[in-house]
Amino acid sequence: MPLSPGLALLMLADAATAPVTFMLADLPAPSGSQPVAPDHAYSKGGYGYEPDAADAGFLFSIAIPEGNYRVTVRFGDKRAASRTTVKAESRRLMLRNIATRAGQFREASFLVNVRTAALVPPPENAPGGASVRLKPREAGSYTWDEKLTLEFLGQPKVASITVAPADVPTIYLVGDSTVTDQRAEPAASWGQMLPAMLDDTVAVANHAESGETLKSFLTALRFDKALSRMTAGDWLFIQFGHNDQKQQWPQTYVDPATTYPAYLRTYIAEARRRGAHPVLVTSPERRNFDAAGRITDTLGAYADAVRRVAKEEGVPLIDLNADSRTIYEALGPEVAPTAFNDGGADKTHHNNYGAWLLASAVAERIRANIPTLAPHISLPAFSPAAPPSAESLAIAPSIARSAERPAGN
Repeated sequence: MPLSPGLALLMLADAATAPVTFMLADLPAPSGSQPVAPDHAYSKGGYGYEPDAADAGFLFSIAIPEGNYRVTVRFGDKRAASRTTVKAESRRLMLRNIATRAGQFREASFLVNVRTAALVPPPENAPGGASVRLKPREAGSYTWDEKLTLEFLGQPKVASITVAPADVPTIYLVGDSTVTDQRAEPAASWGQMLPAMLDDTVAVANHAESGETLKSFLTALRFDKALSRMTAGDWLFIQFGHNDQKQQWPQTYVDPATTYPAYLRTYIAEARRRGAHPVLVTSPERRNFDAAGRITDTLGAYADAVRRVAKEEGVPLIDLNADSRTIYEALGPEVAPTAFNDGGADKTHHNNYGAWLLASAVAERIRANIPTLAPHISLPAFSPAAPPSAESLAIAPSIARSAERPAGN
């Protein structure tokens, strides 16, 4: 029997402390679960389907406080086969190609980090702010709203969704457009692929944003937001460089020999103050081949600075700059563009295929260099020198599409 609207809202208010189950299919419902009609649209403070929909997918949202949540989805249908890919918030990949036969049902769980832009207001006369200073392009983003949004793609058949609070370690990502959760096809970044390569005992909170630098990430209060949620035992992955090197951006430029390493050390120190584990990531290289089919260097001084700081500070290093060069050269000048945004016209930002390859390199470096995180990697062994083909890594595209190019280059 469906819950009354009042009881349903009370159930959602308690979602931060107890599991909540939504029945999307006409099946026997567990006691206390909430049946959801196919035309039940989301409204503020509630739950339901988002207006964005397509033949190959739909979105479902649940109003919920910020934090980490374990989501358990029961896939399948009494009459039809299915193949479902699941993304969360702004296209954060969770599960890929979960298949069921007609009459078959199976469950899978994953972790989703939910956040808003709100900050605890600073005391009177103290600098700071009560909210992250979001960019106009972030308006309407599922990343910063008051709800958990799930996107089901491919040939989806979803019987039920159970959401429960999860007290788990979190990997915080800070960086630029090559890390962020890109909000619309065809762009994608490695940070939004990483959750699909981890088991369901560690969450990913991707705070990276297009166009950001070490300086601007501070002044926009984005780092404050990440630090406000960070606790002992979490990880902080730090990757900046593409925009920091731009001398034509004088307010945010940092010199690779002086100010760049100084800012990196500030981020490291802030993580350590909270008992979190900092990790440095070198920026992926741009796709520029020379006549010999080798990638030309555009970030070398900054990548070298990251390597040097990691060694001096005793911080684990993810050398994505080196791995990206290996991946692009293994693909070659003719095939490498198929891993990039805008049909390859964009030489900096990736599509789903390229983002998956870079995230795989990150996961492999975690396995090799971070013993405490290595057991959480669920991805099979990956070699940057032998990247799989795009055809073998098909990822169902999201509903949202945009011709807007990610900020920065």
